[in-house]
Amino acid sequence: MKSKSEDSRSSIVDFIEALAVALILALAIRAFLFQAFTIPSGSMLNTIQIGDYLLVNKFLYGVKIPFTDKYLFRGRDPQRGDIIVFKFPGDESVDYIKRIVGVPGDVIEVKNKQLYRNGEPVQESYIRHTHPDFIGRLDNIGPVTVPEDEYFVMGDNRDNSEDSRAWGTVRREKIHGKAWRIYWSWEKGSGPRWSRLGHLVE
Repeated sequence: MKSKSEDSRSSIVDFIEALAVALILALAIRAFLFQAFTIPSGSMLNTIQIGDYLLVNKFLYGVKIPFTDKYLFRGRDPQRGDIIVFKFPGDESVDYIKRIVGVPGDVIEVKNKQLYRNGEPVQESYIRHTHPDFIGRLDNIGPVTVPEDEYFVMGDNRDNSEDSRAWGTVRREKIHGKAWRIYWSWEKGSGPRWSRLGHLVE
């Protein structure tokens, strides 16, 4: 028969083992499957609101060796229309979120705010123009051919987004994953946006 002190030690060991397993599972999920990100800016309005908290699918595009940009295996290639989270090319310690508008081989051009892909105008129901009558420095660019394994990205809030029009394309290995669902949303000064919980990002 075990003494009370032995039972106590056994319970502590069981707790530590359970905690270790939970921690390992959490780290594995974060490294290979899903990761949480917060949206601090309005460059993707109205699709994604400031204060949205997103789960990003990291498995879809492939699995990387933890803490590196090297793939263990590659999944499907990112596609036009995917909303992705990636390392900002100008400072890789910062994460950005944008929509892919051009995949490798595409020729991208913007004329007076209108996006053209391979010479054809692109109809984009999701974009927002806060200054439709003002033509700025990013409203006429290209044509630019998207290089192999790179992607041309733009914010949905076109007049308030620094994106590939300003700093170029995003390399595939710098993409964390595809934005999947909103798991929490908080509007400063108002509180939770309950209607956005579980919302599919598209």
